Amino acid sequence: MRHAQATFGDKFALLRKEIRMIGAVLVFLLLGAVAGVLAGLLGVGGGLVLVAALAWLLPTLGIPQEAAMHAALASSLASIVLTAAASARAHASRGSVLWPTVAWMVPGLLIGGWLGSGIAVRVDDNLLRWIVAGYCFIAAAQLTFGGTRAKAGEAVPAPTGAPMVAAGLGIGAVSAVVGIGGGSMTVPLLVWRGVVPVRAVGTSSACGVAIGIASAVGYALHAPAGALPHHALGYIYLPAAIGVAAASVLAAPYGMRLAHRLHGDTLKRVFAGFLVLVGSSLVIGG
Repeated sequence: MRHAQATFGDKFALLRKEIRMIGAVLVFLLLGAVAGVLAGLLGVGGGLVLVAALAWLLPTLGIPQEAAMHAALASSLASIVLTAAASARAHASRGSVLWPTVAWMVPGLLIGGWLGSGIAVRVDDNLLRWIVAGYCFIAAAQLTFGGTRAKAGEAVPAPTGAPMVAAGLGIGAVSAVVGIGGGSMTVPLLVWRGVVPVRAVGTSSACGVAIGIASAVGYALHAPAGALPHHALGYIYLPAAIGVAAASVLAAPYGMRLAHRLHGDTLKRVFAGFLVLVGSSLVIGG
């Protein structure tokens, strides 16, 4: 009898685990859809939303609390590779990607992403949470109050040269630490250089591919052995990364279409408000 009860209990526990995993997959798909729309709309890859949501969700799936923030960052960056690629493809079809700027920034983005991930794996989980939140508020303030070097309607060339390589290095490193595709830095930078917001968003999406690749590889290889208990590659929790990426690829073109319908100032206000909400959620969740 006791054996039968134990067997029943084991089966019930297994069923609960499977139900929880199915629910998590559905949440990953929903997050991916949100991330895809945000990638197309704001050029951010949805990374900040993903990090906040995954940091809360992953511990319910057996990820140790002390590794949850690192896993959220790594999984977000891994998913951003496809999210940003889908967004960049959609924007490129409308001529909204400044490829000369992307070419100059990519070397710095790759190096910075690799170095940043190496730094992040050595930082305490709670400190990482506050770093990400603080970054959100600073970026929102810059977008709201920062100016632009070009007058309204003035045509400006695509930003290129050594300064963009250096900018890519810094953006890649910070992006790896806070788990984003770099849009909340690349977009304000390009807008400040005189690029219209919708083209800044498209260019940022293309840059996000390089950031995602370098950072995700870094989080996979820099992580200590057995960093996560199951279904993981280093700090990358594969069910989350794959589920989010699958849905985001389908949703990104819808965000791109919305971005082309919004006025530049409206797009900047939406972007800033989005960053404040995400930063606040991380502070409250911490």
